[in-house]
Amino acid sequence: MPSLTKTLGVVVAGLAAVASALPGHPKLTRSQLKVHEHMKRQQAAAAASGLTDVDILQFALTLEWLEATFYQQGFAKFPASDFAALGLTQQEITDLINIGASEQAHVQLLQSAIAQAGVKPVQPCTYNFGFTDAAGMVGTAAVLESVGVSAYLGGGPLITDKSILGTAASILTIEARHQTFIRVATKIAAVPQPFDTALSPKQVFSLAAPFIASCPEGSNLILTAFPTLTMAAGANANAVQAGSRIQLQSDATAQASFCAFTTGGVPGGTAFTAFDAATGCEVPQGLAGVVYVNLVSAAPVNGAISDDIILAGPTVMQVS
Repeated sequence: MPSLTKTLGVVVAGLAAVASALPGHPKLTRSQLKVHEHMKRQQAAAAASGLTDVDILQFALTLEWLEATFYQQGFAKFPASDFAALGLTQQEITDLINIGASEQAHVQLLQSAIAQAGVKPVQPCTYNFGFTDAAGMVGTAAVLESVGVSAYLGGGPLITDKSILGTAASILTIEARHQTFIRVATKIAAVPQPFDTALSPKQVFSLAAPFIASCPEGSNLILTAFPTLTMAAGANANAVQAGSRIQLQSDATAQASFCAFTTGGVPGGTAFTAFDAATGCEVPQGLAGVVYVNLVSAAPVNGAISDDIILAGPTVMQVS
């Protein structure tokens, strides 16, 4: 089961159309056209997955249940004073609480859409978020909201029903606002790159799976997660520098040949560097913001990453 929306592809395609229709306006650069080509390839790959519109909604509901429960449990565990101690203003604390409320509203909307299709909506799972303090909750929230945006972007090309696509798009824009708010509240760049990043349903599920302890019968997704990928013990995934070397841990390191860094604005979508199990790999120049890292078996020259070459991951990094 997947996620939702092809907004980025539509925007880039629309810009290309405007550029060609209006001679007085500059055309897209070569890098921008490469991004457009990447989105077209991704849409073709998504269409081959065989997932129905209802499958996509069920996957989206699974993610929204996870997010809604995350905020519910976090606010039950940590009082407002804990968030104020992090430097958040009262308005920012209120906004953070409201994010949790909007995730619950997303759950209700998706439940209704699925039920109207004559299908029983998936139920919430049992989760393990590993809460230890309010700072950890806010940090995890930043990752979850980024993944939510990437999930809806990656799942959109699968949708055939325009009304369902509209439902997905209405959620996507709010997830993007959540992401930006948390970045601003935690004093990092609000918009670190010109495009958001689309992920395949299996990549998104691989990021969500570690939080899921078990699901009720009938509510398990048809997807399986990639092997887990983590940074070496002691490394800070929130402060990675371009040009530095990172060491990664996974059961799949022996088979991997490259690290794949996927982020918005990279021509083709993904940058690859050689991987060595002992010394790791170098973070490419030109990356900024949220970056998804996989171990892969090949490094396509066109910058296209696909599930068939992924061996482990993704893991999430904040690159500056």
